[in-house]
Amino acid sequence: MDQRRIVFVIFEGFQPLDLVGPHEVFQHAHRLSGAYSCRIAAPRAGLVRSVSGLPVHAEHGVAEVDPVGIDTLVVAGGGGVDRARLDPELTGWIAEAGAGARRVTSVCSGVFLLAAAGLLSGRRVTTHWAREQQLVREHPELVVDCDPIFLRDGPVWTSAGVTAGMDLALALVEDDLGREVAHAVAQEMVMFLRRPGSQSQFSVPLWSAQPATDPIRAVVTAVHADPGARHGIDDLALCAGLSTRHLQRRFTAELGIPPATYVERVRVEAAQRALAESDHPVETVARRYGFGTAETLRRTFHRHLGVAPSDYRDRFRSTKHHI
Repeated sequence: MDQRRIVFVIFEGFQPLDLVGPHEVFQHAHRLSGAYSCRIAAPRAGLVRSVSGLPVHAEHGVAEVDPVGIDTLVVAGGGGVDRARLDPELTGWIAEAGAGARRVTSVCSGVFLLAAAGLLSGRRVTTHWAREQQLVREHPELVVDCDPIFLRDGPVWTSAGVTAGMDLALALVEDDLGREVAHAVAQEMVMFLRRPGSQSQFSVPLWSAQPATDPIRAVVTAVHADPGARHGIDDLALCAGLSTRHLQRRFTAELGIPPATYVERVRVEAAQRALAESDHPVETVARRYGFGTAETLRRTFHRHLGVAPSDYRDRFRSTKHHI
């Protein structure tokens, strides 16, 4: 098998996990299959300091890397992307390499470098939710959707922040080598197999197993799609096409918790998000996400989080970060 040439692009102020996570996925897949050759490039060869201060050695400056014959271009994100995208040598090389690559991908705010290189016009893309409005404002030629953890639009794959880059890389491995290899990589890396690209950035159920069958998967999808809808056991059983008793047994066996507990946790996550990212009154949040009243929401928050909704909002209201 000819090795697929993977080139990772980093820059001063990149997010280290945007590089290391996907790089390790491809390297694990390479050890299993011999399929990949991975290289790290930066504007200049040598040590490149990440946004957290962790230095990473870039083997090559982009001027030394032949842009012809690259299979997959992976562009990291990070707080330094705003300066990096002003570097004409870097964006010019990305434009040339991306034009000939089989796949062009970005992790988190790396999408800004792809956009600056002119590779995304008319494409549907995603990035970290905290960068969504900036991307919409600065690149009206793009179709921006920041709900999914990753998106594919033809040869262009873009992902949300940090760990979503690993999900993206795993999907790329599956696209290349099949489900069995991707599953083996995820097992070896103890990854949460498998978050699909359509999984919301805001509701990742790391506290549960994944559904193993279509009826239970349909229930989980319905709950995440609209946490505030009617999700009583009869409603969920109808969604699954199962009896209530059968649903209770299968759901608990597959996910490790009963349906009602799962619904409540998803609703708590949705309410946490709303409180941190909006100014909606607590009563409105309670009604919208299935709690009915502010008092019910308050009791549920105390049980799960140990704080009142208003205290949670004060503590975790969104602020700008280096993403």
